[in-house]
Amino acid sequence: MAPAATTRLYLHDDHLYDVEAKVVARHDDCVAVDQTCFYPGGGGQPSDQGRIAFGDGSTLDVTGIKTDVDGVLWHVCAAPPPADCVGRKVKLSVDRERRLVLARYHTVLHVLNTIALRDYGAWITGVQIGVDYSRIDFKWEGFSSALCAELERKVNIVLDGNRPLRSYTIAEDEFRQREELLRTLEVRPPVIDGRVRVVEIEGFDVQACGGTHVPLTSQVGRFSIFRTENKGRINKRLYVRLDPPVVNVSPSGRRGLFW
Repeated sequence: MAPAATTRLYLHDDHLYDVEAKVVARHDDCVAVDQTCFYPGGGGQPSDQGRIAFGDGSTLDVTGIKTDVDGVLWHVCAAPPPADCVGRKVKLSVDRERRLVLARYHTVLHVLNTIALRDYGAWITGVQIGVDYSRIDFKWEGFSSALCAELERKVNIVLDGNRPLRSYTIAEDEFRQREELLRTLEVRPPVIDGRVRVVEIEGFDVQACGGTHVPLTSQVGRFSIFRTENKGRINKRLYVRLDPPVVNVSPSGRRGLFW
């Protein structure tokens, strides 16, 4: 019997990094669990990586996630899972540092795509999010590299505003009536259990998105565009980078990230 669809905890809390779960299936180098905090990838953002820990102290490194047609998230492991793992309790742990970097980039691309559409009528045609840099493609009439400094200034003003982000879901019927939630011309966000997840940057933007984000825009860091390419007459590719965070240790020993 095929396992039931995996409960996707990240949809309701994308700042959840650890969770207890039960293994419900095993196949080759993959395991499926009843619930997970791992993001499976989508919208240009790669899947999470991390670790599965068993009660006996053994662990498996998770290198990626595969999603099947039944909504089961298969956690791809670096080594074959134990033959008797089905039914066992495990602890899932997402690679926090990697997730945070990807969330920072995903958040800044929300800010950039909102400004691009609002101020210049540019629609997204592609995105690839990475840990060192990211790229975003637009259908953009009249774009020139001279706009880069202006875009950087506008994006960084929003980031400096320390605006909170929150996510929630709405019914698919409501989503279809709200065209302002779209940022792409061709790709539509996933519909899970008849609902669509939206992400709101307070006082600035709301758009449909299933990815992970930081809780405050001030946690993104400084944004810059370091390269542009023409991908056709009106299709433009922007390569963007964020300043790396600096780890600060307070006199009490508490660590924090600053830019």
